[in-house]
Amino acid sequence: MNPNKALWEKGDFTQIAATMRESGAELVGKLGITKGLKVLDLGCGDGTTAIPEARIGAEVIGVDIAANLVEAGNARAKAEGLTQCKFYEGDATDLNSLKDNSFDLAISIFGAMFAPKPFDVAKEMVRVTRPGGKIVMGNWIPGDPTLVAQILKISSAYMPPPPEGFVSPMLWGIEDNVVERFTGAGIKKENISFAKETFTFKAPYKPAEFVQVFKNYYGPTMNAFDAAEKNNRSHELQQELEALFKSQNISNTDSTCIKATYLKVTVIK
Repeated sequence: MNPNKALWEKGDFTQIAATMRESGAELVGKLGITKGLKVLDLGCGDGTTAIPEARIGAEVIGVDIAANLVEAGNARAKAEGLTQCKFYEGDATDLNSLKDNSFDLAISIFGAMFAPKPFDVAKEMVRVTRPGGKIVMGNWIPGDPTLVAQILKISSAYMPPPPEGFVSPMLWGIEDNVVERFTGAGIKKENISFAKETFTFKAPYKPAEFVQVFKNYYGPTMNAFDAAEKNNRSHELQQELEALFKSQNISNTDSTCIKATYLKVTVIK
């Protein structure tokens, strides 16, 4: 089985996505989406940005490698009567079922960055976007002090070394790498721009419970706990993550509100 598919079908990312809904909708609201706009949402999960895009009136195709998330996304779209929003299983490195120049906007928020073969990902996103169309990515930033970069950094310390040839998804958070990948796909450097923006996770429970959600449902954290357990270090990992979540929580109630910084990439084809 494709290891990337196995990673994202492990657990249930919808449990994490539930804490991302508000920020997903806010992000979409800033993209200038209009009724009838043809949008590809790549690495879409269960529709954190795809559903808000469709609510505005865009014609949305969501693609994700995880079959369980595609099923959940289609169920959400159906429940809201969003008939112009469809989710399909697919691989960001090879969008063979999608035609050239067929989307006005290709968006991937914390999705395609986790696919292997980043140069292939860039080429495919460029290929399916029409001339004059736009590509928008949201990517976590390596070494950033905020939540997600730190979760992945802490978790990696408990994991065995990655296989030979592994390319870290976090490299999508470095501007020079992004430029190299998109210029390699035929985009002019001056058509690539960057901004650092904030994504907020909101949950109606305490930070320690939020750690449990990641432990039980988020593939990378689940793998980290599996590896830590083999070395009798799972309690250590638990304590590190709880300290991180508590230190970053800005809510004064028995809930969680944590802001995370990401790199927003905008590409004009």
